[in-house]
Amino acid sequence: MGKIAYVFPGQGSQSVGMGKDMYDSAPETRRMFDQADSVLGFPLTRLIFEGPEGDLKQTANTQPALLTTSVALYEAFASKGFKPDYMAGHSLGEYSALTAAGALSFEDAVATVRARGEFMEQAVPGGQGAMAAVLGGEREALAGLCADITSGGNVVELANINCPGQIVVSGSKEGVSQVVERVKEIGAKRAIPLEVSGPFHSSLMTSAAERLSEKLADVTIRDASVPVVANVTARPAQSAGEIPELLIRQVYSPVLWEDSVSWLIAQGVDTFIEFGPGSVLTGLIRKIDKSVRTFNVSSLESVEQTAEALRDTV
Repeated sequence: MGKIAYVFPGQGSQSVGMGKDMYDSAPETRRMFDQADSVLGFPLTRLIFEGPEGDLKQTANTQPALLTTSVALYEAFASKGFKPDYMAGHSLGEYSALTAAGALSFEDAVATVRARGEFMEQAVPGGQGAMAAVLGGEREALAGLCADITSGGNVVELANINCPGQIVVSGSKEGVSQVVERVKEIGAKRAIPLEVSGPFHSSLMTSAAERLSEKLADVTIRDASVPVVANVTARPAQSAGEIPELLIRQVYSPVLWEDSVSWLIAQGVDTFIEFGPGSVLTGLIRKIDKSVRTFNVSSLESVEQTAEALRDTV
């Protein structure tokens, strides 16, 4: 067997009820949910398990909820004795990866992503920013279209380079609308507006990045136990000194997910395990390279199933 990478999803993967089987049956993970409630000072766990969905979708709630669930799933799997060669996370998921790698304490991570979500929501007034997923377009051509629209006064930029044929753009409402209208000019199939509360991973998030910088200045960051591939560089980071700046830049920079996965595969990674609800990253990884093995750890049952599958190949 080749190398293993653990990956963690970002916003959009959340669902009401995620992680409840762990809370009910695994005391070691139950403590993590209870700890999140204590750190944040409100019943996040009740929101995760009972909703309402609209409240869970709010960025400031989604981020700590997903991090708590993903790290709890990781902890349940870590007890099986397997160790990764690398970790990575998509946007918010990078914080889950850094927590799993020991660079952030769980308490600091929960508090930080709660604040990060608030900063991102507040950076641009409601209704003024937008995002859209462009399907079937080439990166360079789409970047050129965005630059043309931005030069006309309506900011729109590449935000998530997810996989071949799927790129998310972000920016002003007008800029994103123009991309949606004009994508066929560059040979793309279509663009789908996304239900989000702001223009994430665009230069319009600069004020959120500045506030996050102040927040991170008070957080203890340690060297990661394994290399964590950063969104903004698609290269590994492990030292405590380089991690904060990468997290700050991530707020207003594109998530280079396709590049990150391709780099991991080039290093010999042939097995990816996604920790979190849903299978968004698994789907993206398969579109990048169908030859690699992927697993989803999204429940206690899948913890056991994945561990058994890995033992069979060792």
